[in-house]
Amino acid sequence: MFSVWAWDIETNTRLRWNEEAIQANMDDIAAAVERADEASRFGGNVSYAEEIAWRPTEADESLFWLELHETELVLIDEGGPLDTTISLSGTGAGSHEGRVPLAGVERLWVVHDDGVTFLSLDRPQAVQ
Repeated sequence: MFSVWAWDIETNTRLRWNEEAIQANMDDIAAAVERADEASRFGGNVSYAEEIAWRPTEADESLFWLELHETELVLIDEGGPLDTTISLSGTGAGSHEGRVPLAGVERLWVVHDDGVTFLSLDRPQAVQ
């Protein structure tokens, strides 16, 4: 009976840690999107890029996808209960788009270029 009780505590603790890491990651990415939107409102041909470190979790991140919509940042967990949505202001001068897999990701980029704010796993070649 003790082993079942201890296993339940460990499982719940792991799930809570995963949820907290994902929430912190999503908050960081959403804040970067808001900063990219702010930069886009300066007008002209503005480009912006920001690197965000992804905090690892114990979840199966090979089943994670991150999507950027006009007013939402969405984490899709195809294998579990960790789906997460963060609201965005959507006040940028351009549009939002992007879907990236999070399998093995340590860093990702929020980029605004040519009127579009998007997610990227690759560092932008040149942001002016």
